[in-house]
Amino acid sequence: MTVRFEVATEAQVPRLHAALARLSQDLGDTHRAGVDELRRAGFGAHPAFRAVLASEAGETLGVALYSPSFSTARGGVVVYVSDLWVDAQTRGSGLGPRLLAAVLRDAQACWGAARMKLNVYHATPRARSFYERLGFTPAEGQTEMHLDETGCEALKDTR
Repeated sequence: MTVRFEVATEAQVPRLHAALARLSQDLGDTHRAGVDELRRAGFGAHPAFRAVLASEAGETLGVALYSPSFSTARGGVVVYVSDLWVDAQTRGSGLGPRLLAAVLRDAQACWGAARMKLNVYHATPRARSFYERLGFTPAEGQTEMHLDETGCEALKDTR
């Protein structure tokens, strides 16, 4: 397989969106980030993410969306992979590890990242096994916490 890995450009946002929509579909997730949101968040004055697209003969086979996170506990930048998708027909070919390696190379070049983190859904045990085979381990002693839009609006008014 001659796969091409490239950091997504603004011109490739429609391809990026299509791949991320397929990920959401595969997971049964609601897909809220459209082309406009991706363009604004990833390609404005202060990009919130980067992405790597994997393709062969013009067909998108995979995508990874990621951003930097600075950890004082880890003593540096950790790249957070928020989305990783490989086309169902391509799974098992080794593309997933290659996508993650491309992310790591870019994150090292951009932010000096030396570590990687991600979340895995409890409903996807095959994905968890995949990550464990690569050496990922579950975080112990912490729970991921979320504040929704309503909570953020309320927090903004805290004085």
